[in-house]
Amino acid sequence: MEGGFMSIDFPKSDSVDIMLFSEGTYPYVKGGVSSWILQLMKGLPEFTFGVCFVGAQEVMDGKKLEISYEFPPNLKHLEVHYLFDKGEETKVKRKKGSKKGFEAVAKLYNSFKSEDKSIPEMLQKIEFYTKDVTFDDFLHSERAWNFINDIYMKNCPDIPFVDYFWTLRNIHKPIWILAQIVESLPKTKIYHAPSTGYAGFLGALASYTTGRPFILTEHGIYTRERKIDMLSADWVEYKKPALLQQPEEYNYIKRMWVNFFDKIGVFCYHRSNYVLSLFAGAQKIQINFGADAKRTKVIPNGVDVDTLMATIQYRAAVPKPIVTLIGRVVPIKDIKTFIRAIKIASESIPEIEGWIVGAVDEDKEYVEECQQMALSLKMKEKIQVFDGNKSDMTQAEIIASPEQIKLFGHSNIKEILPHSALQTLSSISEGMPLVILEGFAAGVPCVATDVGSCKDLIEGGINEDDISMGVAGAITGIANPDALAKEYIRLLDFENGEWKKAQEVALNRVQKYYRQEMFLEDYRKIYKQAQVLTWDELQAKEPM
Repeated sequence: MEGGFMSIDFPKSDSVDIMLFSEGTYPYVKGGVSSWILQLMKGLPEFTFGVCFVGAQEVMDGKKLEISYEFPPNLKHLEVHYLFDKGEETKVKRKKGSKKGFEAVAKLYNSFKSEDKSIPEMLQKIEFYTKDVTFDDFLHSERAWNFINDIYMKNCPDIPFVDYFWTLRNIHKPIWILAQIVESLPKTKIYHAPSTGYAGFLGALASYTTGRPFILTEHGIYTRERKIDMLSADWVEYKKPALLQQPEEYNYIKRMWVNFFDKIGVFCYHRSNYVLSLFAGAQKIQINFGADAKRTKVIPNGVDVDTLMATIQYRAAVPKPIVTLIGRVVPIKDIKTFIRAIKIASESIPEIEGWIVGAVDEDKEYVEECQQMALSLKMKEKIQVFDGNKSDMTQAEIIASPEQIKLFGHSNIKEILPHSALQTLSSISEGMPLVILEGFAAGVPCVATDVGSCKDLIEGGINEDDISMGVAGAITGIANPDALAKEYIRLLDFENGEWKKAQEVALNRVQKYYRQEMFLEDYRKIYKQAQVLTWDELQAKEPM
C-alpha cells in the first residue's frame, strides 16, 4: 500500500518478555517516541516484545492510519485499540446502576479534581471496572445520568449542559476501555510505558492486576504537554462572558481534562518500579509531580553515532546556508516562528534556506497556515511538499528547487543532514530530542529554544567535563524569531570560525555521552533484573 505497510499481518503471542504501551506513536507515527521504541526492540534482540497501541480514532481526516514500520523479528505481539472511534457497542436499556459503585465513581471524580496526591484504592483494582461499575452501567444507567447532572449543577451550571455531559463522559469512558484491554493482554514479565497518560495507566493497571514490574520512561512530561494542548485547544472553548469571570478563571472544561491527566500521572508514578527520564531537569519535575525520588533515574537517549558520522563524507567543505528543522509540522513545534526567523535572517543572508523535515499529515490546517505564512512573507513564490511516494517531485528535485522554505515531509535524515549547515528546533515543549543528537553525530550544530534538555545537549549538562567541552550551537527563548535569526547569522558566518568550533563540540559530546550502545546497556540491565522478580520483590531492592 502506498506510503505504508498495511499488508503486514499483526504478530500475536500468548506471552512476551516486555509489553510496551504506545499512545499514538509506534507503529503508525514516524519519528520521536516511535523511533525510540523501534531502537529499543532492535537493539535488545535477546528479549521478546509486545506493543499495545492506543489511539483516538482509526480514521483521521478521512484517512485510515497506516503502518509506518516493518516489524523486527523479536516483536512477537501487536494489538491496536481506539478510545474514541465509534458508537457504543452495547444496546441501550433502562437500568438503575449500582449505588455502591456510583459512590465509588463519585470518589474517583473527586480524586481527579483534588490536589491530594494520594491514589484511591479503587483505581488499582480491575474488579472496580469489570464488576462494581461496568462499562454498560457507566454509559447507560440512571445513576450515571444523575451523577453527571448533580456534578453539573454544583460546579458549572452556566456551561452548556451538552458540552459538560460529553466532556465528563469522554474523560471517564477510556478508563473502562483500558481496563478491558488489560484483562486480555498476553502473559508478560515486564510492563513498560514511554509516557504517563493512557499508556502509563495501562502499564500501571496491568502491574496492579498481575503483580509484575512496571517501568515508566517519560520522553516529555506528559501532564505539562497536555496542559499546553488543552490551554491552546479550540475544541473546548466555552467560556463565561468576560464580565462574569472571576480573576484568572479559565475554561472549566479544560481544567477538568488537566486535572484528569494530573491524577493519571500520579497513579503511574506510584506504581512504577523505575521512573525514568531523559535528562536531569525532567527528573526534578517528576519528583515534584509525585514520583518517589529513590525510584527515579536518568537514562539519556543514544544514537547510532558511527553510521551517522559516515554521512560527513558527503558534506561540502563549506556548506550552503541551509537551516533544517526536523520535526512534525504541528503547533507545539512552533514552525511559524522558524519561518519568521528564516525571513529575518534572509535580510543578511539572501541565499539562506529553511528546510522543514517531518510528518505533514497530523494537523493539515496548521500545515496550510505555515504555507500561507511563507507566501505572505514573500519567501519566493511557493513552498514545496515532499512526502515519500505522495509527491510528484523527488527529494533531489526538492533540494535543487529555488524555494526559500522547503517542506519535505518525513524523509531519510541521513540524506538530509549532509546538506544542512545548521539544525534548529523552535519548539515550545520538548523532552530530549533525538534529532539534535543525530545532527551532532552527522556534524551539524544546533540552534534550539530553551525547552526540555535542549540546553543540556547544546551547552553540556551531564557533568563538569561535559560543560567544559563548550557549546555545540546556541540556545534562545521560545517564540523569538529575532533571537533565532541572530544565531543563524552568527553561526553561518563561516569565516569567523564559530560554526567549526560548534561542530567539533557536537561531535565530541555525542561520541562521549550519547552513543546508542550506552543507552541500550542501561535498559538491558534493568530488564534482566526485572524479568525474574515480582513487583514487590523489585520494589524491595535498591534501585540500580
